[in-house]
Amino acid sequence: MKAVIQRAKDAHVSVNGEIIGEIDKGFVVLLGVTHEDTEEDINYLVKKIVYLRVFEDKTEKMNDSLLDIGGSILSISQFTLYGDTKKGRRPSFTKAAKPDFANEMYKSFNEKVRAEGIKVQTGQFGEMMDVSFTNVGPVTLIIDSKDR
Repeated sequence: MKAVIQRAKDAHVSVNGEIIGEIDKGFVVLLGVTHEDTEEDINYLVKKIVYLRVFEDKTEKMNDSLLDIGGSILSISQFTLYGDTKKGRRPSFTKAAKPDFANEMYKSFNEKVRAEGIKVQTGQFGEMMDVSFTNVGPVTLIIDSKDR
């Protein structure tokens, strides 16, 4: 499971011109699922993301977590994180999980983040979405649950 985490001061996601999810300060999380992911991968990413200390404290050092700042997550399912561009010019997505499995893992990830006390807004799985946000810093990190 892969996550691209981007620190944001505001964010929203739209489908067909209608905003379906929005947050103030927090993270935009693009989440990719592969067919071999497990609940252990979800648990690892949830703990890593919720407690990641990349927000400035009172001394302007990156010491605070999402919980410390009362931040939220805008969670977007992103199968293209498993795009393979090694051969040719058109990416292969064979490493991305099948939609039914990916959707269940995505839902489980979001529920586990909520269980940690974080407000989560989501996109719509399988839909064409427009994601807009202001990346602060900019701070962008990539976490792969297989690299632990």
